[in-house]
Amino acid sequence: MRVLLAGASGTIGTPITRALLAAGHEVVALTRRRGGAPAGTTELVGDATDREGLLAAVRGMRADAVMHQLTALKKAPMRHRDLAATNRLRIEGTTNLLAAARAVGARRFVTQSNLFGYGYGDLGEHVHTEKDAFGQGGYGRFDEHIAALRSTEQQAFTAEGIDGIALRYGAFYGAPDDAVIEMIEQGKLPAVKGGPISFIHIEDAASATVAALEHGRGGEAYNIVDDEPAPWRDFFRTAAAHLGAPTPKPLPGWMLRPIPIMHAIMTGSYRLSNAKAKAELGWSPSMPTYREGIAAIPTPTDPIPSSPGEKEGKR
Repeated sequence: MRVLLAGASGTIGTPITRALLAAGHEVVALTRRRGGAPAGTTELVGDATDREGLLAAVRGMRADAVMHQLTALKKAPMRHRDLAATNRLRIEGTTNLLAAARAVGARRFVTQSNLFGYGYGDLGEHVHTEKDAFGQGGYGRFDEHIAALRSTEQQAFTAEGIDGIALRYGAFYGAPDDAVIEMIEQGKLPAVKGGPISFIHIEDAASATVAALEHGRGGEAYNIVDDEPAPWRDFFRTAAAHLGAPTPKPLPGWMLRPIPIMHAIMTGSYRLSNAKAKAELGWSPSMPTYREGIAAIPTPTDPIPSSPGEKEGKR
């Protein structure tokens, strides 16, 4: 397929781009600045929040699918205002990208969602499936973020003539520039006591995204998570041991209350099932738990791989 990918150079967009190209798809990378498209893609300069400019950019272009992987997050969100620009991309950006999808003749639309649409905080011991309520309010200031996730999904599901698919990703980890791993290496991240959260390694998230593009059903959402929810405390301690870093010191969860987003993420309980994604997409995580994923993270003592030129004796 020819895929117009918005967010191709982002944390999740980068491995998705690689996975799409490896699967034989053609990628048109939407970027706001020239020279920002990943290698192997066709660059398209445009802004998802500028409807007229975006439609002008895609004029005369054809694509089979559009994929929305845009966020405005340079680092993990801490406070409610940190999600404002991303919320706009999920609401207004989705509207504009769907307009672009119609303009280029795309029949499939895959949008990024995540586990927090089920709620923020302690969601109890229930393992959430796609049949559970999603995008409901009742969480105070968090409702604006939940509403944005509901908006991107519902817009995709109800787009006339387009098969819209939403991917409810778990907590990402494993990116080369993972700030959490860097903080663990430096001994700067405490082990906060909290409930389990469903994780997903960034490479497994990418492979699931390609599987959803190829096999997902229109009007459906899929939980993209690994097989075993786990507390952040266990994740941090396992990562520290793997990296040879200091053991993270315990920190009471209440101390994070002045940082509302971080407090909800670190101390809440978020258990998701990936059974539907496995059954319908023909996908399963190559790293079924955080333990395998952490074991794949390079350590400071790992040898630096030679460049392709060195291996081939490039002059």
